Amino acid sequence: MDLGLKDRVYIVTGGTRGLGRAGAEALVADGARLVLASRSQESVDAAVSDLGGDGVAAGLAADNADPSTPERLADLALDRFGRLDGALVSVGGPPAGRVVDLDDDQWRAAFESVFLGAVRVARVVASRLSGGGALAFVLSSSVKAPIAGLAASNGLRPGLAMVVKQLADELGPDGVRTVGLLPGSVETDRLRELAAMSGRDPEEVKAAASKTIPLRRYGRPEEFGRVAAFVLSPAASYVTGSVIAVDGGSIRSL
Repeated sequence: MDLGLKDRVYIVTGGTRGLGRAGAEALVADGARLVLASRSQESVDAAVSDLGGDGVAAGLAADNADPSTPERLADLALDRFGRLDGALVSVGGPPAGRVVDLDDDQWRAAFESVFLGAVRVARVVASRLSGGGALAFVLSSSVKAPIAGLAASNGLRPGLAMVVKQLADELGPDGVRTVGLLPGSVETDRLRELAAMSGRDPEEVKAAASKTIPLRRYGRPEEFGRVAAFVLSPAASYVTGSVIAVDGGSIRSL
């Protein structure tokens, strides 16, 4: 199936690792060109090279919590490739911890990066699109049900899911679509880090968790990436305002 992504240009925040990188690889595989952002310039440079070099991708070291980041990314996309068709907004997970254990500074930092940073990217990209386009937000299964020990994610991701709905109303008349993606247990460095923080062997955690997933396994990053590429593509032209689980069936609620 041709997704219609050839020569379209997308910003991918958090695009050097994890789910953002998986989305970036899927987009490039179908012919898109990208502007990547990550806090490490070394990681950005390596990802640009891996994805095909300067003719395919560009990147800069930037933090979603920095108010200047969205404009810088949009400027780079338009300067380098001459157009902008959307964004995959992915950020690193906020610190683990219980509600009662995270202090005010940790909550503020999580809000700036996870919530407000994503809203800023959406606002700026929507204003700079080359005509129509799509925004996809990497959220979490915590939109539907809390994940033990991830209070900041549990508090912030559901709000972003409602932003997806609101943006669908606001941007739809201009032909711009918005989608939220709810990854479950996809095997990334972040998932392994969380398992290690629990003090348990990551493989034991994986084996136990897999028994609770209808497909009986963790997801592979590329499985998430293909869904991200699809919802951003013209092939998904009538999908907007939706939150889509990519979780192997693990979310039990509607």
